[in-house]
Amino acid sequence: MRKLALSIATALLFSLISPAAQSNDLSIWEKLSERNPKGYVLLIRHAYAPGSGDPANFKLGDCSTQRNLSAEGRAEARALGEWLRNRDLNILRIEASRWCRATETAELLNLGEVIPNNDLNSLFTATTKQNRIQTAAIRKQIINHRPKRGLVIMVGHFVNFSALTGIGLDSGQGILVRANSKGQIKIVGYSPTPD
Repeated sequence: MRKLALSIATALLFSLISPAAQSNDLSIWEKLSERNPKGYVLLIRHAYAPGSGDPANFKLGDCSTQRNLSAEGRAEARALGEWLRNRDLNILRIEASRWCRATETAELLNLGEVIPNNDLNSLFTATTKQNRIQTAAIRKQIINHRPKRGLVIMVGHFVNFSALTGIGLDSGQGILVRANSKGQIKIVGYSPTPD
C-alpha cells in the first residue's frame, strides 16, 4: 500500500513540473543508480514536525524539550527511504543535524548508520556569524565531495538549506546538489515531495 501511495506521490510531483524539468529530474536519478557518478549530495529537510522553531525550554540531547516528528512525519521519512532504496543508489554516508527531528528522519530512512554533523544543526536562532560558519562548512563539504563516488545524504533544516541554495524545501523534501569546477553549488534534481 505504501509503495502505491509513494508511486502516486511521485507521479503527482512530476505532473507539476515542466516536461523538460521532468526528464531532467528522472534522468539524474537514473544516472545516479546506473553510473555511480561523482560529487552528488542530497540535502533533505527533516520530515513533518508540527510548529516552527523550538520551544523555549529546548535542550539539545533531550527530545522531550524539542519539536519532534509527528506520525505523519515518521511515515514521510520511511516513504522517502523506500523511494531512495528503490533507486538502488550507492550511498556513501548519511549525516544529520543533532536536533531530534532531523536525526529521527535520517534514521527512519533506513539507509545506514547516521553520523551527527553539528554544521547541519538548525540556524533558526543562530547569530549571523554562526550562520556564515555553518553554511560555509557545509558548502566546503559539498565541494570536497566533488571528486568522490557515492551519494552523501545530509538531513537538516529549512533555514540551513535555504541559506545554502536559496531554495525553500517542504518537510521531508530533498534537493540534489553538486559542486561545479568553480566551486559553485548547483541544483540538479529533487526527491518527491511527501503527500
